[in-house]
This record gives sequence, C-alpha cells and structure tokens, in this order.
Amino acid sequence: MIWAIVGIIIGIILGLGINFPIPLELTKYSAVVIMGILDALFGAIRAEITNDRFDAIIFITGLFFNIILSIAITLLGDKLGLDLYLAATFVFTFRIFSNIGTTRRAVLQSLVENKEKTTNPAA
Repeated sequence: MIWAIVGIIIGIILGLGINFPIPLELTKYSAVVIMGILDALFGAIRAEITNDRFDAIIFITGLFFNIILSIAITLLGDKLGLDLYLAATFVFTFRIFSNIGTTRRAVLQSLVENKEKTTNPAA
C-alpha cells in the first residue's frame, strides 16, 4: 500500500511539473480516463481499509476495464453526436464518493474501537 501512495505522490509531482498540452478534441477522453483510474484506485483503497479481499489482478483488470469502457462510451457518444462521456463521468464520480464514504466510515469505526479498547482495557 505504501508503494501505491509513493507512486501517486510521484505522479502528482510529475503531472504538475510537466507542461503537456492536451488537444481540445481529446479532453473528454482524458477526463473519463482519469475518472476511471480514480474509481479503480479508490475502490482498491476501500478494499484495503475495510478488510475486504484485495486482489492485485482484480485491481489491474478493473483499472484497464474502466479505461477501455470509458473510452468506448465516449467514442460511441462522439459517433452519435451525444455527450455520453457525461454519463460515464457521473457514474465514476458516484462510485468514487461511495468508496470514499465507505472508507471514511471504516476508518472512523476503527478509531472508535481502538479508543474504546484503550479506555476500557478489561472489556
């Protein structure tokens, strides 16, 4: 888990330091791909913190599936003249907030349980 956090920090630093212009035609694609990556990342964090079974293979396949699906939906929307990328963005955003909420509840519950153990060691 620590390597994932180190990788994220390095990626953020590189992303802020490198000036790489994205063509206007590709901004929708890059937006949904980033949202798909964040969805997979926060899902992995939730699985790790809530003691669900985290599997690296499931994470990697989910990450690539999110990327491919988001590109396909955006491409289909472009071909049909619709803004279908907004639907993908909405779903990914909903899933991200859901994962963050579950993670927050698990962390708070763990903190409360640890506090109760320290205040009532006999219990």
